[in-house]
Amino acid sequence: MANEIFICHNCPMTRTMATIGTKWKPIIIYTIGRKPQRFGVIHAKMGIISRKILTEQLRELQEDGIIEREAFKELPPRVEYSLTEKGMELLPILNMLTDWNLKHHPNL
Repeated sequence: MANEIFICHNCPMTRTMATIGTKWKPIIIYTIGRKPQRFGVIHAKMGIISRKILTEQLRELQEDGIIEREAFKELPPRVEYSLTEKGMELLPILNMLTDWNLKHHPNL
C-alpha cells in the first residue's frame, strides 16, 4: 500500500491537479489572463467566490509560481496580480477545456 501512495505522488497528473485542481484556481488563472488585474477586479469578475477564499487561492498560486503579486507603494495601496511565464503556459490548456465544453454543451 505504501508503494501505491509513493507512485501516486510521482504521477504527473496528481502533481498537476495538486497545483491547479481546485474549484477556483483554473478560473482565477483564466480571469487574470494576459494582463495584470487588481484583487477587486478579479473578485468582481468571478462573482461568487469569497474574498477569503480568493486570497488563499491567490497565495497558493503565487507559492506555486503560477502568478506574481506586485504591490505598489501608493496611497491607497494598490496590488496587481499577473501570470508568470509558467502561468501563461496554462492559458492554451484552459482555452482548450473551454472549447471542449462549448463543443459538448453548446446551449449552456
